[in-house]
Formats: sequence, structure tokens, C-alpha cells
Amino acid sequence: MSYSLDTIAKQEAQAAASQTGSRPKTKAVLNQAVADLSKAYSIVHQVHWYMRGRGFLHLHPKMDEYMDAINANLDEISERLITLGGDPYSTLAEFDQNSNLTEEKGTWDKSMEDHLSRLVEVYSYLDKLYQVGLDVTDEEGDAPSNDIFTAAQADVEKTLWMVQAELGQAPGLD
Repeated sequence: MSYSLDTIAKQEAQAAASQTGSRPKTKAVLNQAVADLSKAYSIVHQVHWYMRGRGFLHLHPKMDEYMDAINANLDEISERLITLGGDPYSTLAEFDQNSNLTEEKGTWDKSMEDHLSRLVEVYSYLDKLYQVGLDVTDEEGDAPSNDIFTAAQADVEKTLWMVQAELGQAPGLD
């Protein structure tokens, strides 16, 4: 049996299309992450703007790092979703309608501890979401998306540990 390069290329393209055209659960959890990361970014940004008190000089620029990390993760997840033939949420209305995170109006009456506790809530949620992503991508056999969720979860767990340590908490014990 002989195959031309065109035939092989067509078969590979069809195989790739069928692989990326399925995975409905993976696409759903990726899009959930898009909505939740967009909302998480907004929450961290609010903490960045409304914080004051002891630790400000250290924590204010730390929020910039957290926002950069969220944005990088959001971009990678969105692009993976597009690669799989999905349509990432891209409007504030879609983020608000689909995110499981809630926002509150910014106020100046919150302590640094209140702000950091809010970050613990957000990052704990993301940690659980990424675990769902790992389970779903494992079930649907999507190793690249699984790798993305693995790296994202490791980053979130480290951030969670650091914020909890700043609050005097032991991760997973309090």
C-alpha cells in the first residue's frame, strides 16, 4: 500500500480535527476557568487598589504579580479552548453570568487581613476548579489541557500557601 504525502496530510488533519472537535467536558471546564479567572483578576485588582495598612509596601506590588499570573493563565487557557474549537467567553457580561466567583463593591473599611482572606477564598476556589479540570481532561484523554491545569494548580497552591502563611495559617489545616 502506498500513500502520497497529500493523503497522509489529509488523514492527519482529519484525525487532529476529530480529536480537537470533541471533548465537550474539557471545553466546558476550560470556559469555566476563563470566566472565573477573569473575575479573579478583577477581585485581585480591587484588593490592589483598596488595600492600606501594615504590609502595604510589600503586598501592593505582590498583587501586580498575582494579576500578571492570572492574566497569563487566562490567556493560555483561552487559547487552548480555541485550539479545541471552543469559543471562550470574552465579555464582562459573559464573565459575570458564568463565573462562580462573586464581586463586591470596593470599600476602604476592610483590613489587610480581610483582603488577604478574600484572596484565600478566590485561590481555594481556583484550586478546586483546576482539580475538576484535571479530572475531566484525564477522563477525555486531553494531555495538553491536563498539563495546563497541572501547572495552573501548582501555581495556585503556592500562592494559596503564601497568602495563608501571611495570615498565620497553615495551608489545609485551618
